Amino acid sequence: MLNHIRIRNFAIIDHLDLDFKNKLTTLTGETGAGKSILLGALGLLLGDRADSDSVRSGSSKAEISAEFDISDLADVNNWLANKELDADGDCLLRRRLSSDGRSRAFINGSPVPLQDMRQLGEMLVDIHGQHEHQSLMKPDMQRQLLDDYAQHSKLLDNIKKVFSDWNSKKDKLTELQEACKDKNDRVDLLRYQVTELEDLSLAEGETEKLQNEHQILANADQLRENTSSTLNNLYDAEEGSIHLQLSKQARIIEDMLSKDDSLSPAFEMLSEAMVQIEETASLLRAYKDDLNNNPEYFQEVETRLATIHDLSRKHHVEPEQLIELSNQLRSELDDLDNADENLNHLENDVSTLNKKYNTLAKKLTDSRIKTSKKLNKQISESMQTLGMSGGKFEIQLSKKDKASNSGLDQIEYMVSTNTGQPFKALAKTASGGELARISLAIQMITAQQGRIPTLIFDEVDSGVGGGIAEIVGKHLRMLGESRQVFCITHLPQVASQAHHHMQVYKQSNDKETRTEIISLEMEQRVDEISRMLGGIKITKQTIDHARDMLNRSQLNS
Repeated sequence: MLNHIRIRNFAIIDHLDLDFKNKLTTLTGETGAGKSILLGALGLLLGDRADSDSVRSGSSKAEISAEFDISDLADVNNWLANKELDADGDCLLRRRLSSDGRSRAFINGSPVPLQDMRQLGEMLVDIHGQHEHQSLMKPDMQRQLLDDYAQHSKLLDNIKKVFSDWNSKKDKLTELQEACKDKNDRVDLLRYQVTELEDLSLAEGETEKLQNEHQILANADQLRENTSSTLNNLYDAEEGSIHLQLSKQARIIEDMLSKDDSLSPAFEMLSEAMVQIEETASLLRAYKDDLNNNPEYFQEVETRLATIHDLSRKHHVEPEQLIELSNQLRSELDDLDNADENLNHLENDVSTLNKKYNTLAKKLTDSRIKTSKKLNKQISESMQTLGMSGGKFEIQLSKKDKASNSGLDQIEYMVSTNTGQPFKALAKTASGGELARISLAIQMITAQQGRIPTLIFDEVDSGVGGGIAEIVGKHLRMLGESRQVFCITHLPQVASQAHHHMQVYKQSNDKETRTEIISLEMEQRVDEISRMLGGIKITKQTIDHARDMLNRSQLNS
């Protein structure tokens, strides 16, 4: 639900901070007071395009932010988590407009594309009376609402699973059928390639090992020469070797120990150095003896590497990928060798899944038809009470061009607003007031299945009055028991039904005009309802009437 909105320098709003509550809240005020401005500000938070004229005159920028409680909205939390925008139970939308026409959008403090803000907004707020934010105008939402009302979630999950498996098997069947078109030529090529790769018998890590051996063999003479030189300098030279020099110095220090034993550490380190040199010399002799100087073996290594690299170039892969390639080609060859059997299996699987899908889809269609009849009757009856005498509602189901993971039905909400008039798509209903009241009727019947937590009704009372206006108000109040509902109204019969009441008014001086919005307490509500009831002069009877309307709405809760 919407908890709070903060507006700065937007249109004729200087600064405004509003806290909202659950249930039904009505917004009233004189014509032109600025009720539509609040809707415009909220629309920007829902992804509407920005207009530089929206920035308050004399200001460089406008900023609007709103805080929503999303603790019980699993779909919203999943969406935020997937976008890495999640927060703990709350969601903050913010929009900044510059006077030069630039705009930036933020979700939980992170800048986002406007499309993301629009997607999220459609899950949080539904505005009835303006097509751009009305979810019921969208075919997917119409289908979803029908399926939610009919409790189809388990059936839809089954259909989605079967549909996915069916498509997967069809794709595999198509691939195998394509491969079988040139089966004989492909099999001959695969057999040749598999034989060639299997004859290579490449072992895991063999290429790297051969490359290391090749490098050593190619440089064997230089390695042997350098090893002999180092060995001679370290140990083998009869005169001047490092080992001999260290030995002489060690004896000198050893003689000095009888006079000063503090030189013991120096003697020990020299002794250790001599041992290290002896061990190094031993290692170098072993390395020199092991150096392979076999030209025939060197040629074998070169030939083996050349064969490996030739095959890797031929197949356009790295040498280390030849083993994996061999396995893949062998698998493809086995599939083609058993193509007839595999085709039969796949064709049977596709046929079985097709039948299973059609069975589930028919079950879903039958249930949708049954539920549609029930909804058609209930919503049509509700329309009569909302000032659309003779109006009818109908959910039309037609067959889709192709199967989908939501069944075979194309679903569209249709309405006839007067007796004898043809049915038209809900999205093409002309009157904003009628559209809002039809939406109210639908929302009332399907209230428990609604996924969008906050509903805003604008123009819902357009063209009605008297008893029908009171019924509209009562419907809104009942809807407010399960959802957060806002209604912008000019009718006291509607405003008196609200759980909460806000007044929009203008303040002017010689320099500027600005819009203010306040929450009304009971006596203030009496005054506002009296203003809406009365003419130029408000009498005691008018005030008593207003108080009676408010008292009766509380008693009927």
